[in-house]
Amino acid sequence: MGELRSVNKGKVIWLASAGAVGGFLFGFDSSVINGAVEPIQAQFGLNATTTGIAVASALLGCAFGAWLGGRVADRFGRIPSMVLAATLFFISALGSGMAFGVWDLIAWRLIGGVGVGMASVIAPAYIAEISPAAVRGRLASLQQLAITTGIFAALLSDAVFAALAGGADQPFWLGAEAWRWMFLAEAVPAAAYGLIALTLLESPRYLVLQNREHDAVEVLLKIGGEKAPEDEVRAIQEDLERDRKLESFSTLKGHAFGLKPIVWVGIALSVFQQFVGINVIFYYSNTLWQSVGFDESSSFAISVFTSIVNIAVTIVAISLIDKVGRRPLLLTGSIGMTVSLGTMAICFSQATIVDGAPVLEGAFGPIALVAANLFVIFFGVSWGPAVWVLLGEIFPNSIRGKALGLAAAAQWIANFLITVSFPALAGLSLVFTYGMYAAFAALSFLFVLRFIPETRGRSLEESGHLERPVARSRAK
Repeated sequence: MGELRSVNKGKVIWLASAGAVGGFLFGFDSSVINGAVEPIQAQFGLNATTTGIAVASALLGCAFGAWLGGRVADRFGRIPSMVLAATLFFISALGSGMAFGVWDLIAWRLIGGVGVGMASVIAPAYIAEISPAAVRGRLASLQQLAITTGIFAALLSDAVFAALAGGADQPFWLGAEAWRWMFLAEAVPAAAYGLIALTLLESPRYLVLQNREHDAVEVLLKIGGEKAPEDEVRAIQEDLERDRKLESFSTLKGHAFGLKPIVWVGIALSVFQQFVGINVIFYYSNTLWQSVGFDESSSFAISVFTSIVNIAVTIVAISLIDKVGRRPLLLTGSIGMTVSLGTMAICFSQATIVDGAPVLEGAFGPIALVAANLFVIFFGVSWGPAVWVLLGEIFPNSIRGKALGLAAAAQWIANFLITVSFPALAGLSLVFTYGMYAAFAALSFLFVLRFIPETRGRSLEESGHLERPVARSRAK
């Protein structure tokens, strides 16, 4: 038996934080389009359908990137995968900022989407694999904190560029419109992510997967843990023996419609996270608030404020997730989202139509604004961070990369469907649209109650073999 080492908290926090930088780019890339929607629509003469495609195009790349990311991460390692994702981010930022038409903009956004999708898989897997069980929930939640910080940075930079130029469609530095600089700004954090990734330690579980036990021991000696490094490596090896087919997609197969039940649980978690409509707030909030009577500067200010609220509640979630557990946060969040989304639907049912657009008069505008921010609060303290934590925990070691990639791909496809459909649905009825999101929030409560295990305090090897979620979590 090897020597027991205490956890090197500083080292672990640094590795988790650095790994989560991919989440920052994830948030930045997915939300930077918010401030550019109106000028792109006007400059390229887009209708509602084409606008939806332009906004949502990156999400198709995200789905492919998530599917690809798990395989690249399992084949070549977590660190090389991060560097590849950073490179794709960088290329997309430059291309999007210099786009000459909507179709090449869509192509550049697709490339960036592949990077986003890869980061959405690699970051939670890496953080889960280098984190001790006692603090894994808090460290894994750094992924969502990084995402929310990226959203804030994107919306703030959008607002700053628009304000300095006198409008998002106005010329700015070098004669390029402000909306182009909104995209170009992403090149800076993209380059930083690639350089940071090169300084990180490889995941010890990936090293064991590659039969590099000595290297895994060296990494575990540096980060410490609750077990001696040799004992931890042995536990990982024993877990891998239960499911040893590493290279084939067949490792995900089971008797439940072709996949293992736990893989379906991960897919459903991902889909519910998106079907409540959270990204409508972060992709279309400027357009939405302008359509109901707020001017451009007020709409930018509201969007930035909402992103700050999102960061604040994510910090609260980080402090709670290892204390109260994953399931209680998800259940509470589902209830809060159902009520707040239902309130928004009621408010929009009272809107009057002016020049073909709904306008909220009297108290209904402020009430809708408060409800939207309450929705963000309940999501940010629950489904935002907890889903990423669970996706990093619930799959067995031998299929984590592939299963997480499949679940994340499903999440991006769900995100695409919500994003691309919103302009058309909003044009038909905001009441129906927000009512539909409220219904999905209510269904998410029932799903968690029936299917989601409690993984708080368990090792990854234990969490990855919870085959009867409800029975195990109640017996805990």
